[in-house]
Amino acid sequence: SQELILSIISTMFMKQKIVSSGDKDQDDGLDFNEFSKYLKEHEKKLRLTFKSLDKNNDGRIDYAEVKQSLADLGVNISKEAAEKILRSIDADGTMTVDWNEWKEHFLFNPATNLQEIIHYWKHSTVLDIGDSLTIPDEFTEEEKTTGVWWKQLTAGAMAGAVSRTGTAPLDRMKVFMQVHSSKSNKISLVGGFKQMLKEGGPTSLWRGNGINVLKIAPETAIKFMAYEQYKKLLASDAGKIEIHERFMAGSLAGATAQTAIYPMEVLKTRLTLRKTGQYSGMYDCAKKILKREGVKAFYKGYIPNMLGIIPYAGIDLTVYESLKNFWLSHYAKDTANPGIFVLLGCGTISSTCGQLASYPLALVRTRMQAQASVEGSEQLPMGRLVKKILEKEGFFGLYRGILPNFMKVIPAVSISYVVYEYMRSGLGIQK
Repeated sequence: SQELILSIISTMFMKQKIVSSGDKDQDDGLDFNEFSKYLKEHEKKLRLTFKSLDKNNDGRIDYAEVKQSLADLGVNISKEAAEKILRSIDADGTMTVDWNEWKEHFLFNPATNLQEIIHYWKHSTVLDIGDSLTIPDEFTEEEKTTGVWWKQLTAGAMAGAVSRTGTAPLDRMKVFMQVHSSKSNKISLVGGFKQMLKEGGPTSLWRGNGINVLKIAPETAIKFMAYEQYKKLLASDAGKIEIHERFMAGSLAGATAQTAIYPMEVLKTRLTLRKTGQYSGMYDCAKKILKREGVKAFYKGYIPNMLGIIPYAGIDLTVYESLKNFWLSHYAKDTANPGIFVLLGCGTISSTCGQLASYPLALVRTRMQAQASVEGSEQLPMGRLVKKILEKEGFFGLYRGILPNFMKVIPAVSISYVVYEYMRSGLGIQK
């Protein structure tokens, strides 16, 4: 009856997320048509999620399927925890959930608990700290079928562009210290900035930023497409991917993307270190490198760069998954949404650990990319360069420039998250 519908609508007004999900005319309320449309759309999403969880297609979900579905998302839980999740949905006490129980439990709740873990715990899409070696994020089946994935990647790319531009002076200082700082030529943070400002003025602090931003789009696109293909090749069971398979697929996707855009990495280093008047722009820089050093120059430092993917991606993924699992098992109650501070904290800690592990290889890569442009510098292969650094500067010589690198993490994470959320809103992606 109409009274019952009005009663249901008034209850839903208390759930702001449902109102915003169904409120198409943005009048902060739901009329009958909007409510009916919301129910139909939400039921479709619930049906899709139910089918993806019902692995054996028997029309019922048991604890083993709950456990497996979470494992597919990279979350390993005990049998007891899976049974606890099932009991919260199971209305008739059979320890299995049929479609009607599933629908009744979630119909007035816009979050579909198991799939929302993958939805909320985005990491590499949301945060950009200047490096692009993280394992790509997973997307839910719903995100793939509705086309939301490309909007999220676009929002992430824009967030990365603004974040990198905002922290470009610290990034330039990092590269400057990696290449020029040594025991005999100590460069402090303040001294380095004074040197840069004296040589090229305030705008010189943003040298190399243009190409650093430009390479985000092709790298993101190649990495995402390659990742989806590698997952299909490596997954031992169709539709399921274990954590080690995800690591392998992500590392291979990262290597594929880096191979394709690596000449841009070399250009970025050369443009970042250039002196006033040395190059008129990206094209001039590429032309001069090609003329003086040949095609080979565009792949200098390629080997340490590829080797750096393994420790970075491996440690980043391991730390992030461990922190995620800890939060989900100890603090997740009604939702898998960790909130902004937990998400940013987990992402920042895991990426910083990954950077710390792969930093020596990143330094060697940058030195090799820059060798020909530094006066009086020898053209050394990777092994001899590492040996030379260790002999002359000791182990900590491999960590030159780490201070400005860590200084840019928090502002980079903050800027990228704020811009990502703003872009999500602008592109009409529901939270």
